[in-house]
Amino acid sequence: MSHKQESSSLVLALALDVGRKRIGVAGCDRTGLIATGLTTIERTSFERDVEQIRQLVRQRQINVLVVGLPYSMDGSLGFQARQVKKFAYRVGKALELPIEYVDERLTSYQAEQLIIAEKRSPSRNKGLIDRKAASLILQRWLDARVRT
Repeated sequence: MSHKQESSSLVLALALDVGRKRIGVAGCDRTGLIATGLTTIERTSFERDVEQIRQLVRQRQINVLVVGLPYSMDGSLGFQARQVKKFAYRVGKALELPIEYVDERLTSYQAEQLIIAEKRSPSRNKGLIDRKAASLILQRWLDARVRT
């Protein structure tokens, strides 16, 4: 396989679960099959948040950002979803990367259930919940790509 073919088949995505206080971050293996939680960014300022994301983008040679969009249960975009979209747009512009959105409804709940199943306290592991939620978001995106 030539280098050009190889690089076009690699999946270099970073997923963000954007919350008001924290951003859960997940990445995937280069084949695009398995999503893994990487880190949790404690939000301080837009510039600092972007700088931390930029470092991960460079380290992992990311070419797409996958952002969880918190739709309302009726499928509409509420206030928080609009805030996330605005943030994602600014990050994409700052990093010159395309943004893809995934419906993230119930990912934080699912992540919390996974932590409870591991006999851990959700209230003491907020950052872990955010990371797991980001990996669920990325996994949804990866699985949807496989099906298309």
